[in-house]
Amino acid sequence: MSESKQCRDCGQVKPAAEFWKRKASKDGLSLYCRECFGLRNAASYRGKRAVEGKRTRAYRRYSAVPEGMKYCAGGETTKPVDAFGRNKATSSGLTAYCRPCHSRVMAENKARKYGGQRFYLMGLRYGLSKDRYHDALSAQAGRCVICLQAVAEHIDHDHVTGSYRGLLCFRCNGALGQFGDDLQRMGEAADYLEGRGSFARRMLLDHGAVFFDGHARRCEERRAGRRASRQGSSRHYRLRARYGITEQEADALAAMQHGYCAICCDREAKHVDHCHDTQLVRGVLCAGCNTGMGQLRDDPGVLRRAVAYLERTLISEVPAAGGGSRLSFTIPDADPASVPTDGWRAVFEADAAARKVARDVAEVAERAEHDWSSLIGSLAGET
Repeated sequence: MSESKQCRDCGQVKPAAEFWKRKASKDGLSLYCRECFGLRNAASYRGKRAVEGKRTRAYRRYSAVPEGMKYCAGGETTKPVDAFGRNKATSSGLTAYCRPCHSRVMAENKARKYGGQRFYLMGLRYGLSKDRYHDALSAQAGRCVICLQAVAEHIDHDHVTGSYRGLLCFRCNGALGQFGDDLQRMGEAADYLEGRGSFARRMLLDHGAVFFDGHARRCEERRAGRRASRQGSSRHYRLRARYGITEQEADALAAMQHGYCAICCDREAKHVDHCHDTQLVRGVLCAGCNTGMGQLRDDPGVLRRAVAYLERTLISEVPAAGGGSRLSFTIPDADPASVPTDGWRAVFEADAAARKVARDVAEVAERAEHDWSSLIGSLAGET
């Protein structure tokens, strides 16, 4: 094999390394140098594409890129390799585009294929397409199915299986996470807000009332011209200013709960809970229960709807008036499409009242069953 050869196209004498190998030639080299060979192939390819009515980008020679540089297909410029991100899937270990072009091209691709970054992530995380998302949003009239008061903007999913569950507002979605998707905790929280359950009975026995009325105490002291004792820690003054209770009363309340949350009973009680409307102190809670109740608006009706939502009994499909089916998520049933924007509050109040009646009936039945079991046990003991 000769050490050099003249190219038939450009007429230049070049080293043998500048020619591809070709067995049909006497010298074992191609008739054209690599650069001219690339130009011929590019011309042939672009001619065929032009006949098909398709556009192609301008031909460039890869070997023309200097050492330490890389060609960016997005900006059609040559840039230092430091301007490119990492990509283990390529032979060079670098992305095809520089960082600014990569961001732009990826955003364009996601907008074209998925409708934008948000819908791309929906499909990636929850398997939810843009069309399915809009269908679900339309089916629930754009409302959060738990509180019925806010717009559903957030996707809720099961943290164990990762599966999509529904569309909720920010506060309801966050509250489920604060409660750890625990049905019992949320049910206990609803009873706690209504002053029923074992904690309420203990408060009645030890303090004579279900709640501490510190606000009334502060008002009475102001009218009588008395002021709270100035002796005490900063915590004492904070508790007096916010809730109208003393540090000793707060400690006694926590001690009555044995240092545990009044709702879940398995986490440390650190936060004094109070009603934001009446200023009544209700108990001492853990951070999760205290924050979760606040996000669910301290409303037992919302908490019970959240329990039904996690039990998968809140939402069901019913026949629609014009044929087909629609979603039903209220008691009594109301067609989401027929409820005006300012009518959801009335729908929620009717639903909350119906669920409270159902809870009262269940409590009476539970108490009767307990009394009956106690009676049977006593009779069996006598015999």
